[in-house]
Amino acid sequence: MADAGSSRARYRRILRFAARYMVQAWWYELFLPRIGLGRFAARGRAARLTRLARRFHALAVSLGGLMIKVGQFMSSRLDVLPPEITKELEGLQDEVPAVAFDAIRRLAEAELGVPLEVAYEWVDPVPVAAASLGQAHRARLVPADAADTGFADVVVKVQRPGIEQIVEVDLAALRRVAQWLSRVRIVRDHVDLPVLIEEFAHTSEEEIDYLHEARNAVRFAENFVGDPRVDAPEIAWERSTKRVLTLADVTAIKINDVDGLRAAGIEPADVAAEFATVMFDQLFRDGYFHADPHPGNIFVTPTPGGERPWHLTFIDFGMMGEVPDRLRRDLQQVMIAVASRNGTQLVSSIRDVGVLLPSADTAELERAMTALFARFGGMGFAELQKVDPREFEAFAREFGDVIRSLPFQLPENFLLIVRAVSLTSGMCSSLESDFNMWDAVEPYAAQLIRDEGGNVVQAFAKEAVSIAGIAARLPRRVDDIVTRAEEGRLAVESPRVEQRMKSLERVVRRAVSAVLFAGLFIGGAVLRADEAVFGTVLMAVSVIPLLHAVFAGAGRRG
Repeated sequence: MADAGSSRARYRRILRFAARYMVQAWWYELFLPRIGLGRFAARGRAARLTRLARRFHALAVSLGGLMIKVGQFMSSRLDVLPPEITKELEGLQDEVPAVAFDAIRRLAEAELGVPLEVAYEWVDPVPVAAASLGQAHRARLVPADAADTGFADVVVKVQRPGIEQIVEVDLAALRRVAQWLSRVRIVRDHVDLPVLIEEFAHTSEEEIDYLHEARNAVRFAENFVGDPRVDAPEIAWERSTKRVLTLADVTAIKINDVDGLRAAGIEPADVAAEFATVMFDQLFRDGYFHADPHPGNIFVTPTPGGERPWHLTFIDFGMMGEVPDRLRRDLQQVMIAVASRNGTQLVSSIRDVGVLLPSADTAELERAMTALFARFGGMGFAELQKVDPREFEAFAREFGDVIRSLPFQLPENFLLIVRAVSLTSGMCSSLESDFNMWDAVEPYAAQLIRDEGGNVVQAFAKEAVSIAGIAARLPRRVDDIVTRAEEGRLAVESPRVEQRMKSLERVVRRAVSAVLFAGLFIGGAVLRADEAVFGTVLMAVSVIPLLHAVFAGAGRRG
């Protein structure tokens, strides 16, 4: 069990790591570019990212717990994060050190209330998997239990001893880091980190309740009853408790084992396409989805002579997410807008989802989205890698300016959705380097449109009423515009021009502060020889315009 001293040491170690790299990020990504040393900071970025990932890798392996979950998330983001990070974190789950079997035996027997030799015919002391929160061992049920359940070969999942205390410490550290980040204006304005951490805490606490996981597995399997694409293990309820879970052994080819798939005659590209579609079904059809679809939790099971040559088998249902009906409909509209490359519709759908606040002026975002679709729409991950980095940089700079100017935030129920989509995208990219997510999105969106066919008449009627309303108001609006123009009250707003003007105003104010600093400092230095007190005061006061000249706007840029 984790004692108070080791818990405090663990807590401080996580906070030191976070603080160190938050300061480093501020220095290299914000401060140096602000004083004209952006190129210098960019030259060493790859090496810094590699060092960061390597040190986090070592931290996660040595600490385990929720740090492994963070590393899994980052390692899967092949489509977003730099390869310096994803490469260093590859296989992190497989490197979790195993707990000694004696400790596992003691915990399992205390939970089951009988010796392992009574509960099972045999248990393999060598774990088949050692995960961040638990450990799995192959076993065989006694004949009587096997007859009741209908299967004999099982996997016994046992919690790591003391994991409740470890999760509690990790969550406390993450809460503190969230408080630090919430003091950065760009983070505070766009993400309610404390709320997201509490959502993550709730999910983590559910994940260490194996009876909850067992019920999740049953519900997941029910959603795919009769679907030959997906399978899930059955539960041996008589040998399951809050800390011990016994389920049918369904281990097969790991989904990211490309060589193993090809040896079985299965094309990785086909697996990627099927996996993406199955995840879309969970998110947009069922509203109940596996939120931790990393490689260790999904197998590809060959089925010779079956209806299909193979199917996907999901395990580990500790982290599941739900999408309310209203949000699911809104997300469907987002997918349709993305598939049709409709920037205006996408922005409207994002607003409906709740990412954009009602006060957002989205005209500039719509133009940016339209330009983004026109240039990069339909490109896969491999194609995007071939684009000139300077073009990406120009798009990113303009797009970032637009995003920072908008009042948006991440809704609290989005954490698991973002995680699931991120892991899915990364997994597909690792299975097939040329995988194009558009190939999966477009047919799925087309099916959504066909499913909505029954509402076409209502949609047309609604659009007709909207157009009629606009037509009825048009003469009055035109007359109002002419009147305002005649009276000199007509104003045209351009978000981009206003943004540039505000930026120019800030530069001018900082330049004035720099001149004021120089005047006060030099004047104080000259007067100090004759008027020591007055000269010292002037030099001290000069610090105020100096700070404004150097740091003005830091809050806006985050």
